[in-house]
Amino acid sequence: MATAPISQPRPVRLINYLAYGSNDVLGAGSMAVISGWVMIFYTQFCGLEAWQAALIFMVARVLDAIASPVIGHISDNMGDTAIGRRFGRRRFFILAAIPLLPSFAIMWVAGQSFWYYLVTYVAFELVYAAVIIPYETLAAEMGKDYKTKAKFAGVRILFAQASAILAGFLPKWLIEWLGKDSPDTFLYMGILFSILFMLTATFLYLFSWERSPSEVAALRPKGDAKPTVGSAIRNLYRNLFSTFRIRAFRLHLGMYLGGYISQDVFNAAFTFFVVFALLGSISVASTLLGTMYIVQFIAVMIAINVALRNSPARAYQFAAVSFAIGVITLLLMWNAGVRSGDALLWVPIVFAGLGRGALNYIPWATYNYMADVDEIVTGRRREGAFAGVMTFVRKLTQAAAVAGVGAIMSWGGFVSGAKTQSPEAIHTIASVLGIGTIVVLFCGILVSLRFRLSSATHDVLMAEIDRLKAGDTSAPTPEARAIVEDLSGWKYEQLWGNNPVAGIRR
Repeated sequence: MATAPISQPRPVRLINYLAYGSNDVLGAGSMAVISGWVMIFYTQFCGLEAWQAALIFMVARVLDAIASPVIGHISDNMGDTAIGRRFGRRRFFILAAIPLLPSFAIMWVAGQSFWYYLVTYVAFELVYAAVIIPYETLAAEMGKDYKTKAKFAGVRILFAQASAILAGFLPKWLIEWLGKDSPDTFLYMGILFSILFMLTATFLYLFSWERSPSEVAALRPKGDAKPTVGSAIRNLYRNLFSTFRIRAFRLHLGMYLGGYISQDVFNAAFTFFVVFALLGSISVASTLLGTMYIVQFIAVMIAINVALRNSPARAYQFAAVSFAIGVITLLLMWNAGVRSGDALLWVPIVFAGLGRGALNYIPWATYNYMADVDEIVTGRRREGAFAGVMTFVRKLTQAAAVAGVGAIMSWGGFVSGAKTQSPEAIHTIASVLGIGTIVVLFCGILVSLRFRLSSATHDVLMAEIDRLKAGDTSAPTPEARAIVEDLSGWKYEQLWGNNPVAGIRR
């Protein structure tokens, strides 16, 4: 294996942090709008049944889940092309997607057919993936040390929560302007967010960077030919799913999915719960969601400090418990007769928001170190592969979660377009909100008990990588050996390319 030169990192300035973070207005903002409002839009304003809305969501996410790993793999190898050398192997995708981002707005045109909504949703998901997959690699490209990467993740999630606040409150403001029964509420929201997406993607492109082509090329084993399109396709899924052989990444995925799928289930059911169980309105649901996102914003700032100073796994556990307390309290209050307008509702909203904010931040903070763990196993940098797998798994599970909510609601007697629902349908919505959310959270907590990546262990990992890059073949200290073997899941003698994972071509 070639010994890669240890390059001096470029200084990361405030504008670089802001540019990187701002793009999660697209990443999290669009998902906040979709998870909070697309089901209610399709069923209450477009005449679709709950199962049809869920099917659209599932088909779009499955197709996107197939495309996302392809984009990740291509971005890992695009530095060998003229386009990649001119615009960046990651950043080219971001630049090319900017004029396509208004595809988000056309999703929200009321009165169209099932096929219209399916095609427009799929189109946006593909554009979204073309931006987000390369974007998710840039923190690992631009920063090396633990604190820099944690700051990238923190700024990103702060922007994400700010966009989620807007996604929560914007429908309420538009309803007050357009009237409560106007479907144009969602169209105008789509237009406004599309403009924001284009601005932030441009900002990101202008103030971000990647590893130089020479540094990337130095990590390719001697004798490896430049990858062709054919070889990329042949090795695609073997390369991508080799990431599952990295122990820290497997555990990270479990925590990530536990935190995010629990929120998918909650978001898909929450608006229906407010409208039909709490006897509120879309405007009330908008207010509650917006307030929850404000609390999440505060929680992210707390979580940044906790994750920098303590174990991310411990912070994750506290966050999951807080979210669960909020969900349980909400259901107990509803069962006790609390309804829309009661001030007591703010109690579960605060608990849920505190937990959700930290759950949003922690997985993305730890994700930025996964390529480091992989590097000591393979001797290569495969940020794109990890980003592709993250999105692939996330989209498949999110599709299953939301489609499951829609299917269960239909099975429970939910009637699309109805002003009221039967007691059976309402209890089904409440059961999905409670049981579905808490079961997934519990699974995430179980996984977090085995996750040991922290600032201290990451420092040891990076010191070992630098030592191996410098050609030092002496034995590691017992402490370094134990830490690296725990994070990687491999014996020390098998690291730095001496394993089957490293033999998978890029």
